[in-house]
Amino acid sequence: MSAILKSPAPSTLIHILADTAHRQDLHNSQLTPQVSPSFRSLYEPLVSGNPSEQERLHAADFLRAALRDGTLAGEDLPSNGADLIAWMEANAQAVHGKYQRYLQSRQSGAPRQYFANRAHALYFLRQVAPTKLVDGSWLYGLCAYADNPRLSDLVVTYLEELGNGEADKNHVTLYRELLARYGLDPVDGLPDALYEQGLIQLALGWNAQEFLPEIVGFNLAYEQLPLHLLISAYELNELGIDPYYFTLHVTVDNTDTGHARRACQAAVDAAPRMDDGGEYWRRVRAGAMLGDLGVGTLDVIRGFNIDDEVVRIFAHKAPAGHGAHSDFCKVAGRKVNDWLADPEEVPAFLAALEQAGWIKKNQPVTESRFWNLLQGERAEMFGVFSPYELQVIHDWIRGDASKDGTSFEATAAAHGADVAGQVPRRPVSFRVAERLRLAKGANSANAASPASNEHQWLDTDLALLREQLPGLGPAEQRDLLVRAMSPALHWTPAGLAATKAFIARTASV
Repeated sequence: MSAILKSPAPSTLIHILADTAHRQDLHNSQLTPQVSPSFRSLYEPLVSGNPSEQERLHAADFLRAALRDGTLAGEDLPSNGADLIAWMEANAQAVHGKYQRYLQSRQSGAPRQYFANRAHALYFLRQVAPTKLVDGSWLYGLCAYADNPRLSDLVVTYLEELGNGEADKNHVTLYRELLARYGLDPVDGLPDALYEQGLIQLALGWNAQEFLPEIVGFNLAYEQLPLHLLISAYELNELGIDPYYFTLHVTVDNTDTGHARRACQAAVDAAPRMDDGGEYWRRVRAGAMLGDLGVGTLDVIRGFNIDDEVVRIFAHKAPAGHGAHSDFCKVAGRKVNDWLADPEEVPAFLAALEQAGWIKKNQPVTESRFWNLLQGERAEMFGVFSPYELQVIHDWIRGDASKDGTSFEATAAAHGADVAGQVPRRPVSFRVAERLRLAKGANSANAASPASNEHQWLDTDLALLREQLPGLGPAEQRDLLVRAMSPALHWTPAGLAATKAFIARTASV
């Protein structure tokens, strides 16, 4: 945490609106012509610690280019604050109408619109992780200005994204737990394009002084209720996957007391009272456009191809499996070690497994000898694949039958029930399964873990926070708390404790 405690945060609005010439001069003197960096290379330092001035400048440069090159997708925004509430309400009504038509179609027997099977839904959760793991980060830079009443709605929104310091309400904590619960972590090997939207949010959060109107606009557009949020939550629940992260956003972003309305008020509060020739609202509208850049939710959903994902999984495993098999392990007369020596051979290897009868596509998975190496009694390859990878392989083998949403765990349990002469239960939604769990006296899947009690945490950053905070003056304490609430730390024990302390301090001012 020592690196995170270096630079004090500014504390007055004048710093936000101040001329940025010094920062631009520093940027021009340090930046040399080079190949455009990847989105991930810019994203990582902003999410993993306290970025250097140079790293923040690179992020600001990226934002300027995005604002300069992007089309103004936010052109449907009103041109002044007086019309924002009506615009918000019209959007919500339109979304609600479309969602009701979706529900009616489902009740009439229409198939799911988003997720073909459980593997598809889990793929979606994994692919959008770079964005979800920085949820709310675009507002981080405003915490240093919490004493300014014109920014209070934005700061309150950020604190609520952090769950007000409660682990079971912190949005990033919830998503990290979702990834862990379904075996989706570590999140690695993702296409670089999936980091663009998260980078936009981080770059705004770390450059608040330069991009205040754009932050206001981004927040205004991003906090409005999208149709895909409602449908995703519905279909995740139907497939037995916890939808709480998504349903939480439906409630906190409501148009009455939630983030959607607060975003409208924040845009009005931050607007200049002096005549700026319309520059503020132009920049607000441009900031709203930023939320549409990068790979969107529907792009991710449409991009799923289970054959490609199976090949990716096996190619990823190939280096670890190469050399681990004996010479007796052969497929199509060729040693498995030789097949795995080159990841490019994976498609041919899978075809050979199918031709040799090790994999029987479009049949129950238990009829495939390869699947029985992965799951079941004395499975020789137990633990080689993650739960997510097992689900993809499971649904790939089953083919169209996988549309029923059965999990690979349920298949194993049903296979055991069949052996015992029992009838396996058909798949149930997450909420039904949760009610059954609670009826049996189990804890809720969304209940806070014992670790949510900060007195039980063992954490180096928390220890440093407790050690350093008492010895600082009020301004320095505020700065330390703000740094502990950064995208890198707010979901950790130190960040959660700092958020609670920050709220208490703000309330007492």
